[in-house]
Amino acid sequence: MADEEQGANGSAASNPINALRLNELGEFIRAQREVARMSVRRLAEIADVSNPYLSQIERGLRRPSAEILQQIAKALRVSAEQLYIRAGILDPDSAHDMSVTDAISRDARLSPEQKQSLLTVYESFIGT
Repeated sequence: MADEEQGANGSAASNPINALRLNELGEFIRAQREVARMSVRRLAEIADVSNPYLSQIERGLRRPSAEILQQIAKALRVSAEQLYIRAGILDPDSAHDMSVTDAISRDARLSPEQKQSLLTVYESFIGT
């Protein structure tokens, strides 16, 4: 399994704002998992984290690292940025600074041909 944060950084902080953020993150991950009709066990397997650790993340008891969030995002097929914002790793305002073309270019899941096709279609819509 991938490294899972433990100790002071891995457990939910006593700060109520941090605890609320972790609960919201966990609820979002659970909702996305349910939409994908995936069990906790299956998501844990695909994301390469332990089943108990993923369960603790969903319940807001653990603060996952950016790497773990990226693995979960990939397994759920959602943007890692969404999870980073919900976890408080990324400022929501800075996330909006990324353009559509930047997002397409940075998406490692797309082949160069797919990126070019998407950019061509996008640019035809916005008239550049």
